[in-house]
Amino acid sequence: MVHHSKNVAGTLAIALWLSIFLASLLAGIPSAHSQTEPAASPPPQVQEFLKLLDDPSVRGWVEQQRRPAPLSAGTEPQETASDRLAMRIAQMRDHLASLAAAVPRMPQEIGRAADLLSQELQHRRFVGIVLLVLGFLALGAGTEWLCARATAPHLQRILTLPTDTVAERVRAILLRFAIGFAHLAIFALGSIGAFLVFDWPPHLKQVVLAYLVAALMLRLALVAGRFLLAPKPVGHQDPERFRIVPMPTGTAQFWYRRLALFVGWFAFGWATVSVMRNLEFSTAARELVAYTLGIGLLVIAIETIWRWPGVPSGVQEQPDGRDRHHALRAWLLTVYFALVWVLWVAGFVGLFWLAVFAIVLPRAVAITESSSRHLLRPAHAAEAASDHDLWAVYLDRGLRALLIVGAALVLAYAWKIDLVEMTSRDTLLTRLVRGVLSSVVILLIADLIWQIVKSQIDRRLLQTQISAPPGSDEALRQARLRTLLPILRNAALVVLATVAVLMALSALGVEIGPLIAGAGVVGVAVGFGSQTLVKDIISGIFYLLDDAFRVGEYIQSGSYKGTVESLGFRSLKLRHHRGYLFTVPYGQLGAVENMSRDWVIDKMTLSVTYDTDLDKAKKIIKQVGKELAQDPEFAPNIIEPLKMQGVEQFGEFAIQLRLKMMTRPGEQFMIRRRAFALIKKAFDENGIRFAFPTVQVAGREDAEPAAARQVLTLVKNQPSGEGS
Repeated sequence: MVHHSKNVAGTLAIALWLSIFLASLLAGIPSAHSQTEPAASPPPQVQEFLKLLDDPSVRGWVEQQRRPAPLSAGTEPQETASDRLAMRIAQMRDHLASLAAAVPRMPQEIGRAADLLSQELQHRRFVGIVLLVLGFLALGAGTEWLCARATAPHLQRILTLPTDTVAERVRAILLRFAIGFAHLAIFALGSIGAFLVFDWPPHLKQVVLAYLVAALMLRLALVAGRFLLAPKPVGHQDPERFRIVPMPTGTAQFWYRRLALFVGWFAFGWATVSVMRNLEFSTAARELVAYTLGIGLLVIAIETIWRWPGVPSGVQEQPDGRDRHHALRAWLLTVYFALVWVLWVAGFVGLFWLAVFAIVLPRAVAITESSSRHLLRPAHAAEAASDHDLWAVYLDRGLRALLIVGAALVLAYAWKIDLVEMTSRDTLLTRLVRGVLSSVVILLIADLIWQIVKSQIDRRLLQTQISAPPGSDEALRQARLRTLLPILRNAALVVLATVAVLMALSALGVEIGPLIAGAGVVGVAVGFGSQTLVKDIISGIFYLLDDAFRVGEYIQSGSYKGTVESLGFRSLKLRHHRGYLFTVPYGQLGAVENMSRDWVIDKMTLSVTYDTDLDKAKKIIKQVGKELAQDPEFAPNIIEPLKMQGVEQFGEFAIQLRLKMMTRPGEQFMIRRRAFALIKKAFDENGIRFAFPTVQVAGREDAEPAAARQVLTLVKNQPSGEGS
């Protein structure tokens, strides 16, 4: 219940803020005994006229009407860039002057607002009104506390739900958010709903309602922060189980507190300005208070920048303990935010919002992308090939489109661009703006289509990494997919990029017909000038259509042979079994010998002596074939076992026996080596000898070899002196 006690403390802080503001307004309300009319109060019509004159827009219109008329009828002076700049500077000067003039009039403005409230309050006491407002806030907090007590068992069950898979994680997070939103709805019903039941004076009703709505905005920001960041443990559960934005727990707590502070200050500042509008403060006075409260937002932003957690590790630090890059970034952002505040104060509202979105929108897009990937992350690597990657693309690109469209609408409102009226006008500016908006939409749709296509292809490629039995239909299908899908992915990227760019140019008003025609002419010229290149590309297309080879297969074409490593647009890469790599254009392949398709028949020849029993040798070889077929290491790769076909021929010194077996492609070498070893062992055990070349000399049994006899004759006939 610590969570709800902090909510009650936040509600009391809201009530304190409200009481201080009401006290500042009602301090000027005279009592029932001393209330007298002012001695010299101008009529209401004069007061309204003076307030209109204080409005900068009215002043600008008056200055525009005071300009000299054109020299001749039907002729308008051409407004140059220098004139527009001078007019903008004059408007800024008038705007700042009106703010300076509003400072001494603030007591009078507060007194007039107090008079409005005094006319409605009449005999009601200020303390009673404040206590009544505090009672409504306490009623809302109390009803929320009762709701929290009632839903505590359900929350505990939600916290114990498993979050291993994506579906379980999303379900637990959404249920937790539903409980938090229900508490918020109960608070709104108990405070704002109970307040609206009673009949209140109009001005006082607007004052109290504005601050109650501000308190509701703060509570909504807290619920959203707990939903996205999960800054602290709930019960005994790890908060990272429910965190959507990926970050450490300390960083999540830091951003949760800054989010609450920023939204709270903004909400109550907005309520204050809204109350001033309802109490008929002048525009300059409202702007002065708004800019003053904006200093608080600027201070919060600068403090957040300088205390930003998560400085990259491994970077050299300064003696003060801060990283130099972090300090440089902090200084740059501090200056940037200060300039943004200056643009706002100076009245450059369009530039102000442009500067805000220039730094906020890219960061928001990056956060949405990382959050969608983190939320829909697979629990295991085997789950990565599921549809969750595609849903992450949908979520990421959908949120990105909403952010960009929302930023465009805000900028259009800030720049006073009427999008509905723009569709009926036909000027250079309107055509350019329409073209830019259409181009943004086209590029967003093209990006979504590309991400979907890329995710589907990558998922199928990941599925093909699962090993299948060699030579099976599944293995052949996977090899074909590994060959064609990367080429299809590259082709889809080129087609989508080309079509999107052409459509964007067409939306901007560029005639794409000449571009297409020119591209056709250039294509024909390139075709005639590079016939070899065109031949290579077209040959590669037909090789793929004929399914002549796939990635991972061993092929031979002319003097080139090796394993296909990759396929390009105009060539393929062959890795020779000795290691070197061939890059062969498709046009030079010609006839291709694929040595890795379906099956291979390996034939062997053995030479045995003429006294060998051939029937016995055939039985031994057949038995060796059975042993190989029963060996679990070789059995999956043997299609037909080893057997002897018969006598190949009678040689000069041996009988040649022909053997054969059918195996999976590429597996015959290992099986052959094992078969030779078993045959050698079996032949030795059964007295079968392998034949080898020998030389026999015919003659009498007691005759000496001819060569030896000749040597002895030479030695005997040699003189005795030559041997010494």
